[in-house]
Amino acid sequence: MFSKACEHGIKAIIYIATQSMDGKRVKIGDVVENSGSPEAFTAKVLGSLTKYHIVNSYTGPNGGFFIDVKDMKKIKMSDIVNAIDGDSLYNGCGMGLSECSKTQPCPMHDKFIKVRKEIKEMLTTTSVYDLALGLKSGKTVLIR
Repeated sequence: MFSKACEHGIKAIIYIATQSMDGKRVKIGDVVENSGSPEAFTAKVLGSLTKYHIVNSYTGPNGGFFIDVKDMKKIKMSDIVNAIDGDSLYNGCGMGLSECSKTQPCPMHDKFIKVRKEIKEMLTTTSVYDLALGLKSGKTVLIR
């Protein structure tokens, strides 16, 4: 459903959020180890998310990635998806056709409208904080 970049970005942000809840800044190596994402890929994605002000990056010996708790309550999963993948999840064809519309629908067009609406609702109502709490409590996992 998400691009690989988006999957890695979501996992990285959730892990960073759990550490930020304890006031810790996280180095890229720690993010990679605890999110199961490749280092170069994760660094690139986090660079993009920093530009979108989804995560903060600090340099130096006490540096690392950090998200303020009040910000993680405001940051929705849709913000991350939009920053990495754009809005194609909400507007693209469910079958991947280059053109699909109400007047010239793909075979799944009408059914996919409902799915796309539900996905958008989930992403716009779920905060980074919500997902970080699940991970922090042990109810969810990032890697297997």
